[in-house]
Amino acid sequence: MSATTDPDTASFNSEAAATRKVAPFLVMPSIAVLLAWMIVPLVMTLWFSFQYYNLIDPSARGFAGIDNYAYLVTDPDFWVSLRTTLVLLASVLVITVGFGTLLAVLFNQPFPGRNIARVLAISPFFVMPTVSALIWKNLLMHPIYGVFGALASTIGIQPVDWFAQFPLASIIAIVSWEWLPFALLILLTAVQSLDHEQKEAARMDGAGPLAQFFFITLPHLSRAIGVVIMIETIFLLTVFAEIFVTTSGGPGNATTNLAFLIYARALLQYDIGGASAGGVVAIILANIVAFFLVRSIARRLEV
Repeated sequence: MSATTDPDTASFNSEAAATRKVAPFLVMPSIAVLLAWMIVPLVMTLWFSFQYYNLIDPSARGFAGIDNYAYLVTDPDFWVSLRTTLVLLASVLVITVGFGTLLAVLFNQPFPGRNIARVLAISPFFVMPTVSALIWKNLLMHPIYGVFGALASTIGIQPVDWFAQFPLASIIAIVSWEWLPFALLILLTAVQSLDHEQKEAARMDGAGPLAQFFFITLPHLSRAIGVVIMIETIFLLTVFAEIFVTTSGGPGNATTNLAFLIYARALLQYDIGGASAGGVVAIILANIVAFFLVRSIARRLEV
């Protein structure tokens, strides 16, 4: 038996060794394309951030040094946009993680039509941001034609012009509506993996629903919550479509976040150098946040 299988084994080992030698050369084109895809735009952004370059007068070019960065950090709009970015990020995280946890526990309970309810609750995540913004702007929040305005008029309350009176809160509501299903999906999966014997033992020991939630369910969800926070943070730092469609950064600069400020500098003020400097700052900020989040998630996974 061994005499007949030894040649096959030797042939398999030789083929595996040949594959290991060839594999790096097969992967190299893909790696090269990915590196070019990432590095070329980054290098160009860095280059333009140190240049005077305005689309209105492309001939007036030259080395700017750190002038673009100095102008950026001394511009009050930059600090307003940075504050708006952080407020938007923190608010959406609190809403999505908080309500996502509660909805995950709720949808884990048996009730008639649970599967349909789950599908309906998760479906907003698959709506494009531009479409979501249009739905909220024209169908829900419009003071004359919107559902909220009609309901307010029905009960004798003056309709609210949400994007004029509460612009940032309106953006937070739209983005939270988009990302709540994502948090619900991840957290519901984590809740379903909870060992029912632990909950049954706690119930037999006299623990009520609140005690079970805070001492069993919530600690079990800590890793999933960390993953939700990490993924959402990366995307929420670049919220743009919702602001562009609804408020265009206004009124004034009330809803101008860092992503919209970069867009305004590049395509409204035609200042490519200043916009590139803002892009570099945004990249640094995103990497700092991602670094700490990844380390935090890694420590949780090691426990």
